[in-house]
Amino acid sequence: MSGIDSSTALWYASRSTGLVTLVLLSAVVVLGILVSRQGRLPGLPGFAVTGLHRNLSLLAVAFTAIHVLTAVVDGYVSIPLTATVVPFVSGYERFALGLGAIAFDLMIAVIMTSLLRRHMNPKVWRAIHWLAYLSWPVAVVHSILASDDLRGGWELVVTIICIAAVGVAAGWRLVTAARRTPRAERVGALMTKDPR
Repeated sequence: MSGIDSSTALWYASRSTGLVTLVLLSAVVVLGILVSRQGRLPGLPGFAVTGLHRNLSLLAVAFTAIHVLTAVVDGYVSIPLTATVVPFVSGYERFALGLGAIAFDLMIAVIMTSLLRRHMNPKVWRAIHWLAYLSWPVAVVHSILASDDLRGGWELVVTIICIAAVGVAAGWRLVTAARRTPRAERVGALMTKDPR
């Protein structure tokens, strides 16, 4: 074993921050799914849940930025900076990195509109915020396709746990919404729920 040089350090940084980002994004999505329209979870006041959701989101953005920068700077493969925001322009792993760019663009749209929320129509903000639910599965598929590490070992276990957590939270949200809403009104009620 030859040790870690600058190139392998960037590779490890890119892979590890990508995995941490997947865990953080999964936690943000789970929290967003579980939070009721009033913004509360059992045992926590609304402001704590909102703060936790916001801070986890911003931490996920920070790790995403490090993940993207280390992947671009790493000289092992050539990934143009434009490939971070423009889907399917990279010559390396075009489809996988294109999905990463889409997930990143959706995440930026959600974050930017959340920062401008008080200046926006609540319905427009909510519609854009629903993009978080699209960003997450796109990011998961990007992770699996772009990294051989996530196809086996403990990284695969972490990925499965993230997918299971989001699936369980979504199932719980659907079941509780169905129980509270008369059968004829269920679809409309599910579509108008605040996605946080």
